[in-house]
This record gives sequence, structure tokens and C-alpha cells, in this order.
Amino acid sequence: MAAVRMANSRGGFAARVWPVTFSIVGGMGTAYGVAVASKFLAVGSVVPAATPGVGAVATQSFAKVSYKADGLGLLAKNVSAQETIDRLTAADPLRETRQIGVVGARSSATFTGSGCMDWAGGVAEGSPDEGFVAIQGNILTGADVVEAMLEAWRGTSGQALTDRLLSALLAGDAAGGDRRGRQGAALYAVDVAAGYDNCGVLVDLRVDDHAQATQELARLMDLNTLYFGGPEDVSPLEGQVAEEVRVRLGQLGYTHDDLDTALEEWAGVENYEMRLSPGGIDARVLAALRAATA
Repeated sequence: MAAVRMANSRGGFAARVWPVTFSIVGGMGTAYGVAVASKFLAVGSVVPAATPGVGAVATQSFAKVSYKADGLGLLAKNVSAQETIDRLTAADPLRETRQIGVVGARSSATFTGSGCMDWAGGVAEGSPDEGFVAIQGNILTGADVVEAMLEAWRGTSGQALTDRLLSALLAGDAAGGDRRGRQGAALYAVDVAAGYDNCGVLVDLRVDDHAQATQELARLMDLNTLYFGGPEDVSPLEGQVAEEVRVRLGQLGYTHDDLDTALEEWAGVENYEMRLSPGGIDARVLAALRAATA
């Protein structure tokens, strides 16, 4: 973390910790999320907030954590993203030290106070078809970080929100990111009745302290997709595939006469149950089974 000297009310100076961050806030339909990275311990505990069907908020620079609940509360009342920012900052005497990104149902907006340290800035755009986005950062290597993130967001149109957020974060990191280095990263995304047990959480991943935080976040995201994604590229449990699966499960001690049952037992132990498909096997589950019996 960087210690920044700021004038205090007595005319002297006080050291304050400055959360230096770059983030992207995105929304597609009822899905909303935030991806963030910074040379800041556990940045995911401070910056992101989102509510399914309502919107998402990122608070950073000299972050004001109450912006998250207050901002989501305004969005829930159908206040626009820009008006949400205007109301939050108007009541804040330290507004010029803040940076905030907001995405709601039909709009997006970003704010960078004049007291944020160079390079600092952001961009917001969007449409119902392409999704809404707000990108912002401070103490970055340059404006090209935000530009790279926006280009990645545009270039992943049609993909899932979580993939677009991660792609943009990786692009910003590759372009330079936080000019002081890397430490924390996070991705938090929600949607109505989505995720494990329909809890509404699509992704909730944090890298609290890692020399290559965004790359580690990408690794965790791949695991998140494996464990919590639905079945895809399913092969019928017939013929050679069925025989291979039966043999490999047998090697691991799963020898139930009913192949579906044997597969279900093994998948439950390995936490692949969300990828199960009756009478078939998901491609990634098959790959994991092959790896376990190599």
C-alpha cells in the first residue's frame, strides 16, 4: 500500500493509506459484477458490491465503503447510475479523493475526484444489447490500462458476463495496471436465481496476496467454472465411452452395476455434481476422470 500525505484540518499533514486500484463494473440483463486488481491486500473485501437484478458498485482510491450499500439502495429505487454517483458524492466532503464506478439496469457512470493520484480516470458506456460498463483506475501506468480494458470488454461481446469481466481485468493488467505492482484481485458477480443452490452468486473469488494476482484469479476462475458450471459437450454413456468410464471408475473403486450411479458417486466425492448429465458425461468431467486414472 502507498502512504500519501494529505493536508489535515490543522494545516499539518497526515499519512493515509491509499487503495490504488483498477476495476471494471459490468451488467448484462439481470447479471451484474465487478472485477478488480490492486497492489492492496484483500482488495476484494473493500471494492466490489452487486445485487442480482439491481446493479453493481466499485468504490476505490480513498475508498468509502458505505458507497456500496448506499449506491445499491439507490439503484434499487431505479435511480440512474449517474444520479447515484451525484447523490453519493454530493454528501461526501472527501469526494475529490474518491473514485467510483456504477452500473444499473439501464445506465452506467464513473467518477474520478480531482484529488486522485495520476494516472487516474475512467470511462463508461453501454446499451441493453451490449451490456453496460464502467471502468476506472488510479495510480496506473497510464490511460492505456483503461483503454485496454474497454477494448477487451467490447471484444468479448456475446460471452458470459464473468468471462468479459475477467478478460478486461487481464487486459488492464497486461497493459501495465497498478504502477506499483500486484498483490490482490477479485471477481464478484451475481444474477437472479443463479449459482450454487440458486443463491444468486455466479462467482465470488478473491486473491488476497499473490505476486501474480490476476493470473491466479484466472486460474481460480477456471476451477470455478469446472466445479459450478453446468454440463457442456456431453457424450452419451454408450459404446466405447461407457466402457472407458466403467473401467476408469473401477480403477478408483467405484464398481456399482449401474454406470450412472457409479459416476454419480465418484463425481460427488470430487465435487463435479453440477456437471452431471443423466446418461452422459461432461467433457471436463471425463478429462478429470482420465487424469485421475492416468
